[in-house]
Amino acid sequence: MGKESGYLDMELLRFTTAGSVDDGKSTLIGRLLYDSKAIFEDQMEAIERASERAGNEDVNLALLTDGLKAEREQGITIDVAYRYFATPKRKFIIADTPGHIQYTRNMVTGASTANLALILVDARHGVLEQTLRHAYIASLLQIPHVIFCINKMDLVDYSEDRFEEIVKDLEGVASKLSVKDIRYVPISALKGDNVVARSKNMDWYDGPTLMYLLENIHIGSDINTQDFRFPVQYVIRPQSKDFPDYRGYGGRIASGSVNVGDEVTVLPSGFSSKVKTIDLYKDSFETAIAPQSVAITLEDDIDISRGDMIVREGNVPHTSQDIDVMICWFNERKLVPRGKYVIRHTTTEARCLVKDVNFKMDINTLERNYDDKEINMNDVARISIRTTKPLFYDSYSRNRTTGSLIMIDEATNETVAAGMIV
Repeated sequence: MGKESGYLDMELLRFTTAGSVDDGKSTLIGRLLYDSKAIFEDQMEAIERASERAGNEDVNLALLTDGLKAEREQGITIDVAYRYFATPKRKFIIADTPGHIQYTRNMVTGASTANLALILVDARHGVLEQTLRHAYIASLLQIPHVIFCINKMDLVDYSEDRFEEIVKDLEGVASKLSVKDIRYVPISALKGDNVVARSKNMDWYDGPTLMYLLENIHIGSDINTQDFRFPVQYVIRPQSKDFPDYRGYGGRIASGSVNVGDEVTVLPSGFSSKVKTIDLYKDSFETAIAPQSVAITLEDDIDISRGDMIVREGNVPHTSQDIDVMICWFNERKLVPRGKYVIRHTTTEARCLVKDVNFKMDINTLERNYDDKEINMNDVARISIRTTKPLFYDSYSRNRTTGSLIMIDEATNETVAAGMIV
């Protein structure tokens, strides 16, 4: 049991992969899975046979992930492929997102919960429009760590000068972004250089391998631990023989921590109380921290329902019906100015009116365009909305959970945009 519980307690790193088409994402993921012994021997044998049949000199590790890609391109299955693997140090979830421009929205989906983004750059082609787009989205979504993998170094004779040249270009891009931690690693996913094992071909590079970074990059401080935010999902009233008067508020702690005895305020009513118990099934705790899901009971009987928020007294989020949001538009039908949409924010739902489009981002230059107000699929823009009831929110840069929302088309029920509150 000790071994198993140790495995369950291992830290989880979520990362997203992005790059232009044919930058070698599939090969890189295959290499990570293979070199970290995360695939089975029969899978490996099947890939070796398929590679031989295709006349490839090296084992084509891209075949590990391309089965899904073929289906994706026919529009059969999901757009973002999630893969799971573990090493003795950490567990990983990879959101593998397609490289084509028309799939920008998929990158937003895959990146929205990531701690880290891996952005591939082909050493032959250097920084492309797609590299800028992916880097900007990683910054927009406040992903704390970005690793630029300069791939296919074997095709530029493992040239240190070429690597330095690309890093210099990327540093120019990085200066316009708000990412806390950016790293650059020269790799060859095909040959395995600097992915899991150090490269003998690039003895000029003395930095860490990709796998070392993935296993050791510090992610503990990525969660907001200051502001206690508890959006109520469900009121728990078993009214059973064992719990005749139990009234708990179930939900997931969006940020911060809570202790029994803490003074809290309930929004929107503004009533205050103290935390009586923190429960999870049959256990009770003195303390709970984000992102745990728990049930909280209070000492006073306050009318609380789904969509309300419990916060620490004296540390409350913004409350407003007029909100500025950076959106990534997902839908083929363009945004309707003065249009009405449904929004979902934490556990609450409201309707909103689009008051104004402030500007649209030119992803290629990372400049703001104040003249073009037409928002089409994959566009990123800043808009002002008015909601039918007040939202309790923090800025997205402070809290990725209470600072994010989605917009839904009332008529079709399609999710039309993801939004980051400014």
